[in-house]
Amino acid sequence: MFGNYLIGLREGLEASLVVCILVAYLVKTERRDALRPVWLGIGIACGLSLVFGAMLEFGTQELTFEAQELLGGSLSIISVGLVTWMVFWMKRTARHLKAELHGKLDTALAMGTGALVATAFLAVGREGLETALFVWASVRASGEGSSAPLIGVLLGIATAIVLGYLFYRGALKINLAKFFRWTGGMLVVVAAGVLAYGVHDLQEARFLGGLNDRAFDISGAIPPDSWYGTLLKGVFNFQPDPTVLQLAVWALYLVPVLALFLVDQSRPAGKKQSSDATPVSSR
Repeated sequence: MFGNYLIGLREGLEASLVVCILVAYLVKTERRDALRPVWLGIGIACGLSLVFGAMLEFGTQELTFEAQELLGGSLSIISVGLVTWMVFWMKRTARHLKAELHGKLDTALAMGTGALVATAFLAVGREGLETALFVWASVRASGEGSSAPLIGVLLGIATAIVLGYLFYRGALKINLAKFFRWTGGMLVVVAAGVLAYGVHDLQEARFLGGLNDRAFDISGAIPPDSWYGTLLKGVFNFQPDPTVLQLAVWALYLVPVLALFLVDQSRPAGKKQSSDATPVSSR
């Protein structure tokens, strides 16, 4: 549940920040007339994300077992690629996100209503589609048949909405660089588990071999149905009896990606930019 809460919180906060930056900029520049097309674009993006998530959940139920596993494994790997790209992209752009969005919005204002709708749609839609795909893959990996992962995601999104509102009102200052640094590192760990689970899906679909080649089996020490086994699976997608290929892929992803993320973060940052913790209050 915690892993999925983290996904909902981080992805939801990214979308919330985008929304409040766009809205605050229009209010400050006295362009309230442009708020309606912006909210329209945001609404379309949210609706499309929900439809995409529903298609992932219900569109695979009529497939054969092997087809489900092949599709699920493939989408899990794609989602890991997207979330990895997102983690590094946000780490680089967190300090300049506001200026970047203001520039796009200025261009859209000059082009008209359609451009405003498209700008808001693209800014929020990317986050929504990434969230839907990664949440679907993570829920498959950490809690099939359980409502806990979905509850975790919804709680994370709800928290993000509250934080976004406080951020907009100027009641909360967030150091975006630090926030995305810590949550990014934790998401890399979660993504490693989703990747390993995706490989297991492909093995069950007989697309990859080695399904019966276990790296180890500690089910006796950590029973999957115990509270701590459930906790480990929910947070890290831990499996007590992974295959050799699963373990290898997990390590080959986690070690270099996390090292690259942390080493880059440890470089001297020089003089901090004030935009790291600048509120976007409309007042």
